[in-house]
Amino acid sequence: MRFLKKSLNRKFIAYLTAVIGLMIAVFYRVAGGGADGSIDGEVSFRIFLISLGFVGVLFFLIYWLSLYRPLKIILAEVQALLSGKTYHRIYTDRIDEIGILAHFFNQVTEGFGEVSYDLKEKDRMFSELSVASQLQRDILPLRNPNIKGLQIVAKTKPATEVGGDSFSFLETKDKAYIYIGDVTGHGVAAGLIMTMVNSLITVFTDIYDSAYEALVHVNHYIKRHVKRAMYMTLVMLCWDEKAEKMTYVGAGHEHILVYHSDSGECEAILSGGVALGMVENNSKLIQEKEIFMKEGDFIVLYSDGMTEARNKAGELFGLDRLKAAVKEFASQYSAEGVNYHIARTVTDFMDVQGDDMSLIVIKRGVEGAEPVKDQSIKWNL
Repeated sequence: MRFLKKSLNRKFIAYLTAVIGLMIAVFYRVAGGGADGSIDGEVSFRIFLISLGFVGVLFFLIYWLSLYRPLKIILAEVQALLSGKTYHRIYTDRIDEIGILAHFFNQVTEGFGEVSYDLKEKDRMFSELSVASQLQRDILPLRNPNIKGLQIVAKTKPATEVGGDSFSFLETKDKAYIYIGDVTGHGVAAGLIMTMVNSLITVFTDIYDSAYEALVHVNHYIKRHVKRAMYMTLVMLCWDEKAEKMTYVGAGHEHILVYHSDSGECEAILSGGVALGMVENNSKLIQEKEIFMKEGDFIVLYSDGMTEARNKAGELFGLDRLKAAVKEFASQYSAEGVNYHIARTVTDFMDVQGDDMSLIVIKRGVEGAEPVKDQSIKWNL
């Protein structure tokens, strides 16, 4: 029987042989049924027609059951698939051409199911990315701030649709807070942590009188609600307008670069501290320190995407190149010009952007300085 299942040709030959044999047997059985064992021509012709009709009926039944009906089922399912209607799996144990067609259809539609699942997953992921991207846009300020005594220009360029960098500017009655941070990872989780940190900083800078107290309480709250592997590095500046004093609190972020206009030197200050969300109590691990900043001096804050940018040879841009760029451009340009030229230098150096890049340039003293032309925070080069 397995011989017959493998090919329609074999099956057709076997059925044809069996039917012809049956027709001959019937013909001779009927033809030899007379008293003398003979049969006239008319009777012989009628017997031939009966046998031929019998063979035709058998062939029709064989064709209907073995070929036309199963082929019609397969074609109906294919038509349903192509027209976008509901189709069904074809169940058969045949291993001939019909079985091959049925098996092929099942494999194709099973693949469609996997593709459909993948597409649904991609749609879900794109939807989440859209939510996270919107969260990030809502977190980041729309324009650079106008803070008395300072000229501030901030720009950012995410490496993907949803980046891990965040920064903001907050003003209270007598103080202005400027911070930049970087969340581990990307996507919705990073966007949610950014939202949480931003909201908490906004609340606690209104309640408490220092960046130190604000970040101690921010850390306490986010540690209770984030996973161990999720944390945010951050450095926050506090500008006291009355005292004309700049202080900072570091939470495991990058160096703070300070350009001293009188000496023409660029100083790199380690921000220190521990990232927000890494420990339950950071009160003894962070501290507030003063940055001595005179008229014409610059402060540069950045994310690690700047110093970790690589060229085609695999070399890092690095802290030394960033300091050299600050030193070169701070003596020639305003905060906006310094921001632009540093960004251009890094962009020209790197091969492919591998991480988010954010840059904040602050200059003390706005008298005689050129007004900021591009107030947007989007890094357009």
